[in-house]
Amino acid sequence: MSDDDAAARPDPLSRRALLGRVGAAGAFVALTDVLPPGGTAEAQARRPPLREAFETLTPVEAATLEAMVARLIPGDTASPGAAEAGAAHYIDRALGGALAASRNVYRIGLAAVDTYARGSKAAAFAQLAPADQDAILTDLERNAASGFDGGSAGFFNLVLAHTVQGTFCDPFYGGNRNFAGWDLIGYPGVRLAVTAEQQNLDAKTAPTHMSAYDYAMFSRRKPGRGD
Repeated sequence: MSDDDAAARPDPLSRRALLGRVGAAGAFVALTDVLPPGGTAEAQARRPPLREAFETLTPVEAATLEAMVARLIPGDTASPGAAEAGAAHYIDRALGGALAASRNVYRIGLAAVDTYARGSKAAAFAQLAPADQDAILTDLERNAASGFDGGSAGFFNLVLAHTVQGTFCDPFYGGNRNFAGWDLIGYPGVRLAVTAEQQNLDAKTAPTHMSAYDYAMFSRRKPGRGD
């Protein structure tokens, strides 16, 4: 959803409002392909997401989740979003490991999203136009979508939280592809030393485009599905 869309009607899913939430969620930021030196966010936005194999989700589940994350933090002509950052792949990988306890919740919830989409918009969620997808997600967030045990808002908030994680995590964990999420919020990356000039409040810090695990002091063992 673009800012123009958000201006047309009150919408809790606007990009500006979403990024406002992200700015307050430092815990998510704490908790792959590399953009070449000199690359820009605009160049990343023009690059389509890589079609990678999913490890945990079924093809139908993966298509639904990819469509959801793409609308939760949408990209635009100036900057990439959750789809370009590989947030769905982060979630898929984590559901086979650290988020394994949520696997059944995703199985039931993604199926419920498609059922609700077919009942209200006559097509699976991934096949809908962006405006219809936004309408479905708004219903979920407002707890107005039927077919969800305990209400749709719980599943919406779960996917939103994991989308934020996948967009802004260290790329070591499978998300934040091309450092898209860090570039989006202006986070330059981990630094082991900071110069006096870089400590100025108005300093423009160049991104390192390095994972924390690119430094020798951290273990370079790639996290497995059980990590």
